[in-house]
Amino acid sequence: MSELFDMPSYLEYSYFGLVGIHLREALIPVLAGLVVSLPLAQLCVRLRWLYPPVLWVTTVLYAIPSLAFFVVLIDYTGLSETTVMIPLAVYSLVILVPAIVDGVRAVPQETLAAATAMGFGPVRRYLQVQLPIAAPAIIAGLRVASVSSISLVSVGMLIGNQGALGNMLDAGLKYDQPRLVWLSVVGTAVLATAVDAVLIVLRLLLTPWMPRGGRPTVAKEAIG
Repeated sequence: MSELFDMPSYLEYSYFGLVGIHLREALIPVLAGLVVSLPLAQLCVRLRWLYPPVLWVTTVLYAIPSLAFFVVLIDYTGLSETTVMIPLAVYSLVILVPAIVDGVRAVPQETLAAATAMGFGPVRRYLQVQLPIAAPAIIAGLRVASVSSISLVSVGMLIGNQGALGNMLDAGLKYDQPRLVWLSVVGTAVLATAVDAVLIVLRLLLTPWMPRGGRPTVAKEAIG
């Protein structure tokens, strides 16, 4: 069984080493995208005129092929993981910004009014009321962004072997080793499924007030 996961020396890492690199290259960009998306989405909620141009810019950036993005960045970041992760972070914005905007806008006005009456300022209201209630929509966006990012990491094999599990796919095709191809494809699918499952569990933990598979019965329970 151990022979199944033996990697050729030219891949430089063990199988599980490549799995770790794949997760790092896929999830750090999504987290970076979330950090950027949270304040940007709040601006779009407060300034409604800002949302269409922000959505247009993120959509245009998402339309740029990843390989073209890599080529532009190579002059600045070299043949490194950073060259792979920057485009993935940018791509996540087109998913996360609308998810957060829609989730925050869906918070009932009476809930916001109740929070204001309890003395919540704008920042506290956003952090303790709007974001918790919007958590299902935000995590739904994170699920899509994470799975997409995990699949796109493999494209990094085209620039200095920065594709993690994609490096195995490239090597398997070059040297006619089906085992490496299957390990790459199945491994990527398993990673995407596992990360998606973790995010589902996270949603259940963060939103105990929300019935499973349905809408919250009393949104005001999220306050406090």
